[in-house]
Amino acid sequence: MADEQLLDKVHSLSDLGLAVLLCLVAREHCLISTEPDSVDELAEELRLIASKTFNLNSAIISCHAHTTLDEFATGLLVPPVRAPPSPSNTRSVSPYHPRREQSHSSMGGGGPASASGSYFPINPSPRTGVPVSPGTPSIGASGSSSQTSQPRIANVILAKDLNRAPRAVQIQALELLRTRRIFTRTSVQTAPKQFLFIALVGAPSSGQARVTPHLNDFLYLSHWHDPDEDGFPYLDEELGRQNPDDELDDDGASTTSSTSVVKVKRHSSLGTGLGLTTAEPSWPTRNNSNNNNNNANSNTVNNSTSSSSTSTNMPTPSQPHHPTPPAPAPAFPSLTEADISHLSQLSQTAYTSIDVLRYQANIITFLRLHRAVDAAGNGSGSGVTPTATRHLASLSRALAALHGLAYVTPALVALAARKVYPHRLRVVDSPARERSAQWGSEPVALAALLEGVGPEQVVEDVLGMVAVPG
Repeated sequence: MADEQLLDKVHSLSDLGLAVLLCLVAREHCLISTEPDSVDELAEELRLIASKTFNLNSAIISCHAHTTLDEFATGLLVPPVRAPPSPSNTRSVSPYHPRREQSHSSMGGGGPASASGSYFPINPSPRTGVPVSPGTPSIGASGSSSQTSQPRIANVILAKDLNRAPRAVQIQALELLRTRRIFTRTSVQTAPKQFLFIALVGAPSSGQARVTPHLNDFLYLSHWHDPDEDGFPYLDEELGRQNPDDELDDDGASTTSSTSVVKVKRHSSLGTGLGLTTAEPSWPTRNNSNNNNNNANSNTVNNSTSSSSTSTNMPTPSQPHHPTPPAPAPAFPSLTEADISHLSQLSQTAYTSIDVLRYQANIITFLRLHRAVDAAGNGSGSGVTPTATRHLASLSRALAALHGLAYVTPALVALAARKVYPHRLRVVDSPARERSAQWGSEPVALAALLEGVGPEQVVEDVLGMVAVPG
């Protein structure tokens, strides 16, 4: 079971942070959608989450109908990170022999130095740094510096509007996710150990955000981000946005009482009702901190004055002592690679009972037999695939680890089903494709029955029909 400090970090994550964490724990990839006008802000928010919360670099790819394979492969790469020089060895290696070594060699030390008897440049070995003579061939002289200067694939790939990219580009993305490498014109790039691919799609709901069928089925989970309700807290802090309803005086200070604290909303729809929501934290503003410092300073002056009047032996200080204020707590949590690895191990060892396994199987069966699900799916299937079944079990165990549980509960299975199936299910697009139409059902009645039914409604309907184990 995870410790309390790690669970506190997890519970303070936003909905987007939880989606990223779940994918990193399971080493899978996801699809995140939002309003079409907010895709750019969503990409910047995820970039800041990857950098500040998980300390991972990211690359943003803007896809369109004319995106080529070369543009897609180039967009995956980021500049290499150059290691700083070692502090233990700051002296540069001289290309010449010292005088003592030269005199020793001229007195019969042997070797090429004694033969020449003069200064000559020495080529240090690029691998070991040991000086070698000019006649000695340099082993591994090429390749070491060129490899470190080559760009590499970023840890987090944010593919904006991937659904608009050509089919060949999306198939190339699927090949990258399956093999964790991509071929370019000049080299073969391998994905890093911590690798996450996020497809960003603008859609009105999670059920309408889709990519090509095979890539769509390979994605671990889907999440729809509401820009109005959930917002972009990382981006707001980065840009220093203020509430437009605040009234500012001539000095630029807020005069409303509601702005005495800065509130960052961290509501998580991934954990609604399951313990992954936290209260809104608040931090004092600059005006309040100045007032507190002034009060503390005045109290210090009063105390020093009273103590000097009562004690004649102690000299009166010329200036009062100002206590050092404590360092402010970080606004957002930070998770290390060790934390993610620990949560991954806990998710793999989470126990699933027979009753919960039967509950999962019933959900899968009811989804396949639901009258609104298109069994053919225009040649791509209904969406209830074996890969989705495997992702449902994996996500249920990962959610158990994030909740500090060593076992999977039915509520976690229901939450996992809401994230695994909406982007996969294929709903019938016409009443004639509904199952009962072949037995004489009226098309008008079927149209009224299926009106407004989407993948999210199908999942909720199935969860309401399947009996929850006691």
